[in-house]
Parts: sequence; C-alpha cells; structure tokens
Amino acid sequence: MRLLQRLSQYQRLNQFAGDEPISTTVAELASVFCCSERHVRTLLTQLQALKWLEWHATAGRGKRARLHCLIPEQQLRATLMQQLLKIGDHQNALKLAERDPSHLNELLMPHLGGQWDSDLPTLRIPYYRTLEPIVPLTLTGRAEQHLAHTIHAGLTRFVTGNPIPQPDLAHHWQTSSDGLRWQFLLRSDLRWHNGQPISAEQLVQTLEHLRSHPRCGSFLDSIEQISLPHALCLRFTLKRPDYWLAHRLADMLCLLPHPDFAEIGAGPFRQISSSDMLIRLEQHSSYHLHRPYLHAIEYWITSSPDQLSVAPSCQHPVKITIGQYEELDSVRPVQRSTSVGFCYIAINQKRGKLTEIQRRYLTTLIREENTLNQLPIENGLIARSSEMLSGWPLPEPTTEPVSLPPKLTLLYHPPAELTALSERLQERLAQAGCELEVRFHDGKRWESREQFEDVDIVLGDRLIGESPEMALENWLRVDILWQAILSHTEQLQCRAVLDDVQLISDETLRHYALRDYYAHLMQQGIIMPLFNYQYQISAPPRVEGVILTAYGWFDFSQAWVPAPTD
Repeated sequence: MRLLQRLSQYQRLNQFAGDEPISTTVAELASVFCCSERHVRTLLTQLQALKWLEWHATAGRGKRARLHCLIPEQQLRATLMQQLLKIGDHQNALKLAERDPSHLNELLMPHLGGQWDSDLPTLRIPYYRTLEPIVPLTLTGRAEQHLAHTIHAGLTRFVTGNPIPQPDLAHHWQTSSDGLRWQFLLRSDLRWHNGQPISAEQLVQTLEHLRSHPRCGSFLDSIEQISLPHALCLRFTLKRPDYWLAHRLADMLCLLPHPDFAEIGAGPFRQISSSDMLIRLEQHSSYHLHRPYLHAIEYWITSSPDQLSVAPSCQHPVKITIGQYEELDSVRPVQRSTSVGFCYIAINQKRGKLTEIQRRYLTTLIREENTLNQLPIENGLIARSSEMLSGWPLPEPTTEPVSLPPKLTLLYHPPAELTALSERLQERLAQAGCELEVRFHDGKRWESREQFEDVDIVLGDRLIGESPEMALENWLRVDILWQAILSHTEQLQCRAVLDDVQLISDETLRHYALRDYYAHLMQQGIIMPLFNYQYQISAPPRVEGVILTAYGWFDFSQAWVPAPTD
C-alpha cells in the first residue's frame, strides 16, 4: 500500500530531522533516502501534500532549506491505524502494526471493543498470546475451543446454558425403540463458508475419519456403520445402544470441518485471516441458524505473557475485558460465573506406592483451606471445589495424619496456579517427612502414557462445556491420563461401567450411574477436584448481549454493538 510506503519514508526522515525545524539540503536528504536529489524533491512534495511536514526551499543549488516534521511518528501511526480500521482495511492495519509491534497496544487502544467499521458492527478483542490453528482435533486452549464452536458446526450443538443437545446441521433426529438405529435429518441447502453446498457424503467422510482418529475413536466406537438412506439423512447403526450419541455429536471432537480443507467450516462465523498477530472472523452469510448480529470479530495479539500488565484485557486468561482505552473507567463486570471445569489431583495407581488411606490423606492435605488460601493468587480468582458437579458431593476428608513414602514425584501442566499449588504441596509434604520431586509438562494436554511411568501424583486442569455429565464421560473414555494411571483391572472395570451407563435411556438415571462411579474413584483417592475458576467478562455499556459460556468466553452469536448516534 502506497500510504504505508510513505510512512516508512517519513519515519526515516523523522529519525534524521526530529520534531523541531532544521536547516538542511536536498543533497543531505538524498543520502538519507539513498536516492537521487530529483526523487527527494518529489517525496518532499508528496509528504507536504499529506500535511506531514513543511519544506521551505531556497533558490540556488546547494542552498540550505527549512524542514519541519509536523507529526510525531507514533501519532502518525495511530492516525493511519484509525483510518485503516475505520474503512475495514485490517490487512494493511496489520502490516502497519508489524512494522512497529512494540507499540501495537498503544496503536490499538482507541479501536478496541465494539466498533462500526464501514458501517458494519465489529468486535475487536485484545488477547495475551498467540492462538493455535483452529483445528478441532488438536486444540487445547479455552479460547481456541470456543473459536472452534464459532467456526464449525456439527450434526447437533449445545446452546449456551442448555446441557441438552440441539439441532444444528441436522434439523432433528429419530431413535429406534431398541436404541440401535439413529437417523439425523439434514437441513436443505446447507453451505460451507466458501459458498459450496454441503453434501451428506462429505459429512459421512469426515465422520468416518473421526471414527478412526486416535483422539476420538473410543468416543464413537459404539457405531457399527454410517449410511445414507437418502440425500438428506445420515443413519447410524450401532453395535450397542448409546444414549449419549446426540451429545457426542455436539462435542468439539465431532465438529465437522470441510473434509478437504480443515479451515473451512459451516458455523456462524468464517475465518478470513490468521497470523501470529491477528485472527479475523466474519459472519457466514449462508448460516443455517439464527444469523449473528456482529459482522466481524478480531483477535489482536497485543502482548506476551511477561507483558500482561500492558493490555487491560490480559489480567488473567479467565478475565476478559472488552473496551477502548478512554472507556476503561466505565468498564464493569457484566457476567460472572464459577467454572464447571476444575483443577484436580490424580494418583497413579500403576505405581502402587500409595495405599488407599495414603491417597485419601494426600488429597485431603492438598485441599485444606490453609493450603489453597495461602497460595500467591489474586483474590477472587479461584474457588475451592465443594463438589465435582452440582449434586456430586465429595467424600469426607481423612483428617488423621498418615505416614507417607520418603519420596514421591509430581507432574503438572498449565495453568500457572498449579505451579504455586505444587510448590505449596512440596512444602507441606516436607513437613510430613516426604520429599516431593516436582516436574512441569509444558502443554495443556497429556501426550503419552510414558510420561507418567515414574510419576506418583498428577495435577491438571479439566475444561467442561455446556453438558457437564457428557464431558466427564468423555474424559474417562478419551483422556490418556486414565490409561496411564489406572491399573489394567481398573481400566477394564471403567470401560464396563461406561458401556453400561450409555445403555440407560433415561437421562437422569444415566447421570446418577455416572455420578456413582466418580464417587467410587474419589472415595478411593484416585481423583479429586481442587478448585474452580471464577470467570468474568467486563465490557463498557455500549457492548450488549454478552452471555457467558461454559468455557468462560461469551456467545459471539448473541453479542451486538449499538449503532453510533453521530
């Protein structure tokens, strides 16, 4: 873009001349620009026409002239950023930012939150880290999982605040009396984000890929065959009844990207651009459900983890602030909730170093109020878990001291609060005569069973979406943690219990059966929730429709920005 080229030229000139008037010659400026004197005169004329500088030449070769750079470079960048964003030219705005990434926060501040760009409502969100590519089967972060549900659709879906799966690509489904045949009737005229029609054959192709994928094969292993009795009907024939099937098909693992182009979906927003600094989504014009109110959503990566104080949105990953710099005084929390997901402690049964009473004592020790309350964590950020899910009580603590092995090993992964917790547990066990070796896995998902082979204690974080019971059933089936820490006999028992639970057609009874098995795991001291996060969304008055989801983000399809009044 020529304007960005002019900015680069002005930057070199401003570095040479500064912000005060100076006396110089065309020859001196030619050396600054590394060009001919004739071209220097052309550049000066162009920059003066833009009112960026004043140039008063003096007649005669080699005569000195007066040069005054009128606009400080950073102010000029901010002005250009405003012009580019207002006309919706985010690509060149990104190029402008890339030329000066250290000042990106300052450039963006006036343009964050809800905006009307080119007469279209846009929500611009600053974020504290680079986002993973939005490929559902590989995602680990909360923000990425939320974006996956925004970009991609499934046969069924979860609506914010409702744990019962709702129609999505399928407008309804039918189940046979024996639970072995499920038919999902597709909506007509479905479209991918690229405008091409969605065929049932494409959906079957993606579903067959999911069935063979190591991350979700066990999730769908009740399916014997997927067929197409007609062009708008997918038939699932099961080996055994699975009354979680509609829930499973709404899970992130069963989102249905285009079979040939993983970045193309059929959700309410389509991904327009993606880089380390910017992800832009725009409304899908052929979306089959209720159209979003926003035209576009932009994530701008404005700081690194060691610069979280720079951007007001980056106080903590579970606290999101939407708004412009001048609005920060008016920003107030508009939605708060306690996460259904939790950070947990798990004990490796395969190691066999801890008896049941030792496991229960250890989980009691780490859950003590004086353990969690003394962590160097911001007040109001976490809440000590009082139950696993609503109506799923925790077992009574083991308060009598129990001797522990002389040495144990702990493995944990992000979030950062688990660093403080592992250090605190290390101190507590040292007081009890037990040396605790602490290891950190720099990843949000466990990678292999081998990493647990010499580990006794595990600290981790479990995200839970809109259907909590389904999420916990899925956790036992899919997460490599359970294959790593349960003995062979316990794994067989776990699988048998899950297979029996999915046979229960009554949802309430199915939940009770799953609750009872988790109660058994907690009673044995194998797993225990420790704390939940306190999610918070803050926004200025002019950003409306902010509804908090189970992932701690807000429903992009419901948010809207009032039209400007001037």
